[in-house]
Amino acid sequence: MIMAHTYKDNALDPVTFEVLKNAFATSVDLMSEQILRTCYSFVIYSRDFSSALCDAEGNTVMQGSGDIAVHVGTLHFQCKAVLEEFAGDIYPGDVFAINDPYRGGTHLNDVSFIRPIFSEGQIIGFAQNKGHWADIGGSVPGSFDVNASTHFSEGLRITPVRVWREGVFLHDVAQLLVSNTRAPAQALGDLQAQAEATAVCEREVLRLVDKYSKATVVAAMQETQDYVERVVLKSLAGMPKGEWETVDYIDADPALGEGMVPIRIKLTLDGNGIHYDLSGSAPAVSTFLNSSYGTTHSAIYAGTKTFFPDVPLNSGFYRAVTANIGEEGSVVNAGWPHAVTGFCSGPYEKVMNGIFELWSGVMPKRAMACAFNLEYLLIGGNDGRTGSGDYFMWYDWMAGGWGGRQTKDGSSATSPVFGTGLAVQPVEGQERLNPVLTMCHEISMDSAGPGRFRGGCGVEKGGKLTQVDKTVMSYCCDRGRSVTWGVNGGLPSVPHGVWINKGAPDEKYLGATFSNVTVRSGDTFTRPSAGGGGFGDPLEREAEAVLEDVIDGYVSVERAECDYGVVIQVNDPDIDDYEINAERTAKAREWIRANRREWLQTPPEDVAKQYRDGELNVLDVIRRYGVVLDWGTGELLEKSTQQYRDSLAKRSSCYWT
Repeated sequence: MIMAHTYKDNALDPVTFEVLKNAFATSVDLMSEQILRTCYSFVIYSRDFSSALCDAEGNTVMQGSGDIAVHVGTLHFQCKAVLEEFAGDIYPGDVFAINDPYRGGTHLNDVSFIRPIFSEGQIIGFAQNKGHWADIGGSVPGSFDVNASTHFSEGLRITPVRVWREGVFLHDVAQLLVSNTRAPAQALGDLQAQAEATAVCEREVLRLVDKYSKATVVAAMQETQDYVERVVLKSLAGMPKGEWETVDYIDADPALGEGMVPIRIKLTLDGNGIHYDLSGSAPAVSTFLNSSYGTTHSAIYAGTKTFFPDVPLNSGFYRAVTANIGEEGSVVNAGWPHAVTGFCSGPYEKVMNGIFELWSGVMPKRAMACAFNLEYLLIGGNDGRTGSGDYFMWYDWMAGGWGGRQTKDGSSATSPVFGTGLAVQPVEGQERLNPVLTMCHEISMDSAGPGRFRGGCGVEKGGKLTQVDKTVMSYCCDRGRSVTWGVNGGLPSVPHGVWINKGAPDEKYLGATFSNVTVRSGDTFTRPSAGGGGFGDPLEREAEAVLEDVIDGYVSVERAECDYGVVIQVNDPDIDDYEINAERTAKAREWIRANRREWLQTPPEDVAKQYRDGELNVLDVIRRYGVVLDWGTGELLEKSTQQYRDSLAKRSSCYWT
């Protein structure tokens, strides 16, 4: 039996420390390069994975430069879970698997492989790779079931388990894992690729041991964490002290009926670190849009790290941040056996965006409005193109817009804050692997939240099912009602949601979350990703900037007038010949300024009726009147409307002159 060993700190000279700190980062990035070249699934190839080097106690020493945000802050929890489960029973050549969201993981699809690194018979660290498996079993293809209330409907929960013992592959254990997925051959390939990636990190760390000595490398692991903690605490010294609070929402809890679900966040800076309190958040919801403690901490760390971009990420950063997420049973600390697969579209990005808003008050130069919400569209069934009836799994996410900023517009068509390293999946690859034809994939006009600095633009993507059989569609998203918000007077973006056969007699709006909807050959679908929220009063945006947005196709002529009060004359759109009507623009802005507060007092049912009658469109309803509807039927959602108007009053209308 070989036990882990704890070393005392060794003071390293600055040059050796800097070399090893960067070498640790390289060892993790080498894992990423390995997995990109050997993975089997298109999802992992599109960079839905992360890697980390941990010390002998499971603390994160370094994460990679291209890791996705959602895995931040969870990898050390999982490493510690393996240490706890196999204390005194870990050997050279072992590799462990875990995906347990109740032991610090994210959701069941994210499977980690953890390899101990030994030197002279002692554990000096662990290499870990986490990758998203396109399917992990459960009740629906892709394992995203909005109707799941417990994890038993979501797929295979992998508590810490050994897959290699002292270098020997445990085929029976691996088969047990992959046979519970809908694509076992693909899962087995990813399993082996991920494990081999950890071996790359092990070899690199041992190379450093050979060059610098074991004691020096172990000391550098500790000092790298200490360094990050010192840098963060030193950065806080010049910041204001105080408390800041905000609230964001999940669209609904089906068991409670209509009404958005609050996630409350308080930030305290007292000179002794960064402190968060989320204990006032709502109870766990009856669907899969809950977060476990690991993913909530991940959102806290990732959201905070956005405002410390130059600091490496490891457990030293986590030491500088404390969080009270409340007792188990809440939407941000659901606990076993609550369903949590949809946390990524539920609490995760709400917490991150709330933290963006709070830190915008602390560091105004880096202020930013709300970013679009992560969304996954999953289509699974039998592929009829070959006649073999092989199973296919079309698993897609989109880019979207980030929030407007203090001095510039938000980023357009960008990865979600959930995973800034995610790549947009190549359409050509998707079409080769699946009987789904992409019909459009383009910047979505008018999706950017209006503001003095507008949000970034979202994207619209639509497709057509070709030769399919026994096929269903699921969608994991949110912000169909808690629409991406603006700040400092800025306006919101657009609601998320999927349409089937839009424009046809059988068109149907499916909403922003659904599961297991039957689809057939010839069906079409389309969905937008939201843009980012606007920053600052839209009436203060330079008219020339609005004109440029119209020329670029980001803003329509109609919304330029409705949202910005800028009247643009169209001379010849074929050659982008537009011009501002200065006189009418001045009058339009004066009229909006005089009436916009009153518009927000319009009886909501009157607005809903005008929408149903075709007199108002979605953007009129949410941006001008602050009303939330069922966007398919036009039914008024009274509670959601009140919550939404309260948000507009806090973030927008109170800043209007």
